[in-house]
Amino acid sequence: MKAILALEDGTYFEGESFGAAGEVTGELVFNTSMTGYQEVMTDPSYRGQIVTMTYPLIGNYGINDEDNESDEPQVSGFVVRESCNYPSNWRCQKTDEEFLKENNVIGIQNIDTRALTKHIRNQGMMQAVISTEDLNPNSLVQKAKESSLSSELVQEVTVGESYFLQADFQSKYHIAVLDLGVKENMLDSFKQCNADLTVLPADTTAEEILELNPDGLFISNGPGDPKDNPEVIAEVEKLVGKLPLFGICFGHQILALALGADTYKLKFGHRGANHPVKNLSTGQVYITSQNHGYAVKEESLPEEMIVTHKNLNDDTVEGMKHTKLPIFSVQYHPEAAPGPHDSDFLFNKFIELIVDSAA
Repeated sequence: MKAILALEDGTYFEGESFGAAGEVTGELVFNTSMTGYQEVMTDPSYRGQIVTMTYPLIGNYGINDEDNESDEPQVSGFVVRESCNYPSNWRCQKTDEEFLKENNVIGIQNIDTRALTKHIRNQGMMQAVISTEDLNPNSLVQKAKESSLSSELVQEVTVGESYFLQADFQSKYHIAVLDLGVKENMLDSFKQCNADLTVLPADTTAEEILELNPDGLFISNGPGDPKDNPEVIAEVEKLVGKLPLFGICFGHQILALALGADTYKLKFGHRGANHPVKNLSTGQVYITSQNHGYAVKEESLPEEMIVTHKNLNDDTVEGMKHTKLPIFSVQYHPEAAPGPHDSDFLFNKFIELIVDSAA
């Protein structure tokens, strides 16, 4: 079945549909990972976005029930050069096309994803539409222009009510998790650190969090513009100095805003599994997994917050810590999935921070 991908700047690509039929709009972005397409599709941080995979062959090891980062695909649409119809892997349970179809997600293949990626890199992220119904490029471009990214994406992906998760081994700590779109591998990483978890909806108040008497608060990843969540920012601000705080990706940005700093939108974002990040205190370089379209403005950070990590591609802030309080955060994803495990020690670092602050 024919499909068209049209961008708000008038550019369009003709290809073939795979997955569900229909029409969908979203913010068009690209991811440079060679593997991990299932984790990408199910990552809540991609809510509202049409994701282009730069690696040309997607689906060659199939889909399984264990590697999802949430209960369902979160992408609005999926763009690939070629979808593999005959995956080969002992864990494979279905093809990527079957996965998209059963979850009503529209995909498009057989387009020049290299040209599309270069276009986004040069022009920046923009709204787009994929359709198998309306095949008029001019009409689709107009629809893309009239669409916009929702400001309530966090409300769409956060948990409906709180729930408890037990540590994988002997339970020693209790961490509250503010779920702004948390990935399953983040929760698994904490459970492996002997931590019980209480996962909380995004609208949980500071008072409700303190009533749980947790050893620390983790602020998760999530989709969209962090400034679209002033209520969350205000509640996190109330917790500064009350208990240890750790933020990853979107949580890093929320934490920065709660401390009085500012954030801004990147031209095309960082999405992939091989971004180099430098630890400024040791000089060590980590290869990191990333997925974000916003960054913390370094010059806006208050005096007591220092930058700990920098992105070696564009010098953006990748980590920060408080000089007096038990607070730190990183912009990248130490839990990876997909990506390298260079920085998975950061989950234990938060545990160490909890122990030190209690001493």
